[in-house]
This record gives sequence, C-alpha cells and structure tokens, in this order.
Amino acid sequence: MKKIFLFLSLLAFYSCATSEKKDDKKSTQKEFVWEGANIYFLLTDRFNNGDTKNDINFNRTKETGKLRGFEGGDLKGITQKIKEGYFTKLGINAIWMTPIVEQIHGSTDEGTGVSYGFHGYWAKDWTKIDPNFGTKEDLKELVAIAHNNGIRILLDAVINHTGPVTEKDPVWPSNWVRTEPKCEYNNYENIISCTLVNNLPDIKTESNETVDLPPQLVAKWKAEGRYEQEVKELNEFFARTGHPRAPRFYIMKWLTDYITEFGIDGYRVDTVKHTEEYVWQEFKQACDFAFAEFKKNNPDKILDDTHFYLVGEVYNYAISHGKAFDFGDKKVNYFDNAFNSLINFEIKWNAKQMPAAAVFKKYDSILQNDLKGYGVLNYMTSHDDGQPFDKERKLPYKTATMLFLTPGTAQVYYGDESARPLIIEGTVGDATLRSTMNWDAIDADAETQKIMQHWQKLGQFRANHMAVGAGKHQVISEENGLVFSRVRKDDKVVIGLNLPKGNKEIKVSSIFKNGEEINDFYSNQTIEVKDGKVSFTSKDTVVLLEKK
Repeated sequence: MKKIFLFLSLLAFYSCATSEKKDDKKSTQKEFVWEGANIYFLLTDRFNNGDTKNDINFNRTKETGKLRGFEGGDLKGITQKIKEGYFTKLGINAIWMTPIVEQIHGSTDEGTGVSYGFHGYWAKDWTKIDPNFGTKEDLKELVAIAHNNGIRILLDAVINHTGPVTEKDPVWPSNWVRTEPKCEYNNYENIISCTLVNNLPDIKTESNETVDLPPQLVAKWKAEGRYEQEVKELNEFFARTGHPRAPRFYIMKWLTDYITEFGIDGYRVDTVKHTEEYVWQEFKQACDFAFAEFKKNNPDKILDDTHFYLVGEVYNYAISHGKAFDFGDKKVNYFDNAFNSLINFEIKWNAKQMPAAAVFKKYDSILQNDLKGYGVLNYMTSHDDGQPFDKERKLPYKTATMLFLTPGTAQVYYGDESARPLIIEGTVGDATLRSTMNWDAIDADAETQKIMQHWQKLGQFRANHMAVGAGKHQVISEENGLVFSRVRKDDKVVIGLNLPKGNKEIKVSSIFKNGEEINDFYSNQTIEVKDGKVSFTSKDTVVLLEKK
C-alpha cells in the first residue's frame, strides 16, 4: 500500500512539474514587438540605492546645487526591484536607464550650481562602468535577471560629445573634438558642427581622419592595467570593419562592446540631430553585427528573434513629421537604415488639446501608413523636458490612460506611476524633474497606491496584448463613452473609456463571437457574449476586454 501511495505521489508531482513547465513555456512565447512595448525610463542614480558602499568615488564631494550631485542609485538597486516584481506588476517589458559609462571625475557649474555627472551624459571613459553605478558583474546580473523576467534592457548611447572640461578632466585632442562655436539652433549646419552648450566638447563625428587615442585615456588604461587589451581589441575591430580610425568609430566600438559582452537589447541614442545622419546608419550596422555575435556566442541567453532596438532622441521630433525631420533649410529621414523608432515630443500636447478618440485615430493613421514598419516612443514626462503633460501631478489617471492606450511604444518615466513630484523647492532647471524615486509614498500612501493600481492594470493589459500598442485601431461606439477595438493578427481586444459606472452594455460583435467567455481585465470578471454584446456591472469607467 505504501508503495502504491509513493507511486501516486511521485506521479502527481511529475504531472504538476510538467504542467508548470508547459505554462512557463507558454508564457515565454507571448508575442513581443518593440512597436507595442512598455519601456520604463529611469535615471540610474535616482531610482534605487542597492549598494551604499559605492555612493562616493573619485572624491566627488563638493557641495552641489540641489539635486545636482550623485544620490546613490545604482545597478544593484534596479536589479533589486526586478527581483521584487515591481516592473512586472507595472507591465514593463523593457527598461531604459541613463548612461552608465564612467563620468568625468570633476564638477562644473553651468549656471545652475556645482554639478557632477550623475545623469550619465558626461562621459570620461566609454569602456568602463562608473563605479557609482556599479561593476561589470552588476550589469551582467541585471541583464540576466531582467531577461529571466521577460524584461529587455536598453542602455543610453552618447556619440556626440565628451563630458565638460574640469580641473580633473582635460579636454580631448583637437583632432577628436571641437570646443567652439556654440550651436545657434537655426539651421542644419549650426546644429551639427558646434557644441550643444559652452564647455561640452563636440566629437568630430564628420571626420574620417585617423586619430590616436587621447593621451589621458592611454594613461588611465595603463594605470588600470588594461591598456594592451584595449588596444588589441581596437586593432581587431578596425581590421574587421575596415573603418578609418576616426573618432566616431572608436566610440561605436566601445558602445557595441556592451552588446557583445552583456547582451543588452537596444540603445536609446542621445542628441541624434546634432550628428550627421550617416553616423546613425553606421551605428545601426555596428549594433546589428554585435547583437548577432552575442546570439551566436550565447545561444542559451537568447530571448527570441526580436531585432536589436534603436530609438533616437531627435529633440522636438513629432509624429506629425512622419519620416522627415525639418531643420528649416533641410529635411532629414532618420528612420530608413538607422532608427526603428524616434521619441515623440508631440503626444503630451495631443493628449492635452484633443479628445482621446481623435488622438487614437491620428496615431493609428500615421503608424499604419507613413510610419508602417517603424514606430514612435510616446512619453508624458522626461528628464529634460520642462513642460511635461502633468507637471503638478493632478492628472495621474489620465496620464496613464493616454500613455498606455495611444498607439505606439509607451515610455513610463520613473515615478509617473506613483505621481512622484515634478516641482521640487530649491531646484534650478531640469534638476526638478530628477528627484529620487518616491518609494515612501508607494509603501505608505493610500492615494498613491490607488494610482499605482490603475497604472498596473493598464500596463499589464497592454503588455499581454501587443495589439494595444501595435494593432489596428477601430472605433466601435462613441455613445456613453468611447469603445474601440485593437487587432494584431489573432490578438484582439475591446477597450472602453469614460463609461458610466454601474451597469454596462458593450457591443463586441466585430471582435468576439456569441457564446465566448470574455474577461474584463480591469474589474477582473468574466462575461459571456450574448447577441453580440456583453452586459455586466462594475464601479469603473474603464473596461479592458480580452478573450478568456
């Protein structure tokens, strides 16, 4: 009898294990496309401090302007939140973090108080992770754990400039950078061949001249004991590619190393319009090659066959521009042979000035036609846009609704989901947008938790259905609220906004069949389709219908 019981117990155990394995496999096969992704953008230094031992390096101890110095956020802090399921609960399937390369050691004052390179955009050495952010081992762990949770990782690429010149950070050689004139921003030429601001040396990306390594980089690598290895890798890169040893190709080599070594999934590219467009076509080729090499060398670490993602920051690009950004005296197409997507600076204005139905129709029309095969990255808040959609955080529910339900890729800026304050007393300029994450409010404040639940429901639904961001939009009804469908291949959903609370009757015959069981993801209830409609009661004004 004991033997029979043992046999049955083992059979039950293996059946359960097999079932779980099948479920895991099924969940990993859920479609993912960048055009419908939920990307979470965070300042590495401001999100979460996972290792207090790395908070101060290179004697960066000067008193700074408010929120102008390092605050302690790091790679371990991001990994910790991935492990806790924070991103998964929010429906996030990609994380973009500000640059993690080693920053200038000194400080500078741009008229806003003493500042350090906490934001990551003041590179000193592209080949090394800044110790304030962590180590190579930290990045490897972050990518591995993110991938295990179905989350892709984007780093931030800067090819346009080095960090400012300080007493600790000498200017790079003149065949590498220009230090004047400052950009005037009124035509193509004086947006490209110039410095963005004073004391931000501009890489000569137009040059094909052979240049030697900057002497300060040579001295640094020798002191760190890795000069020979770095030179060996550079020799191999230039021999393989045939590129001239020009400044931009050195930097491309250093940036693509993060793909081949760590298996990152994409780059957000900084200051795109300040660099010649062919540079980005070259960068795409280098990234695609590196991604293919990583997949070939690490077959066990491949998520799927999704391509490497390049999204560009062409400041003030709007979806209404289609493929061509207008400099006034010249139009440039940054999509073909370069970027999969551009950041869309228009969505926040559309969401303010147009009804939701008009916004959805406009975006569907452009993405399904002029931009078909490409995408835009919609955002409501950012790290350097002083005019966010909801600066006073009075519209956190509408922010989520318009961001997650507008066609295109969605970018959540850290703290959008928790109404992190965007007005900080004592800050100057963009520092007010870059406060530390408001974890205390998330843990203790009831209203913040309620806001979070709305973001989580919309985010998870969107992540489960690529049709929401990347499908065809069709209005079903505009009576008593807006009801519409989104369809991508076999993925079909019906969404309702501004519906009456209580009893609801929604036409769904264009998407679902009579007798089918439909789940309202928002209120978590199941309804049967009868006479081409679903009828049910919920206290919500939002409905998210999916086939059960």
